[in-house]
Amino acid sequence: MRRMVSGLVLAAFAAGYLCGMATTTPAEAQVGDLMKGATKSGALGSVGELGSSIVGLQEHVDGLQENIEVLKKVKAALGG
Repeated sequence: MRRMVSGLVLAAFAAGYLCGMATTTPAEAQVGDLMKGATKSGALGSVGELGSSIVGLQEHVDGLQENIEVLKKVKAALGG
């Protein structure tokens, strides 16, 4: 009797664990939704917009740095 109860408890735990694993989503998938929600809300809206602006600025800076590297290579190729 005791083994049967222990087996049932173990089976219930295992079933719950497997169902929980199957239904969870990675946290990174939810970060984008969180930022979208923050930009739409009141006080957090400006913070969310600032965060989005900083990310956009960083992407532009990265692009400019790549352009500078290309210009340096062209200058070196021209003998400058």
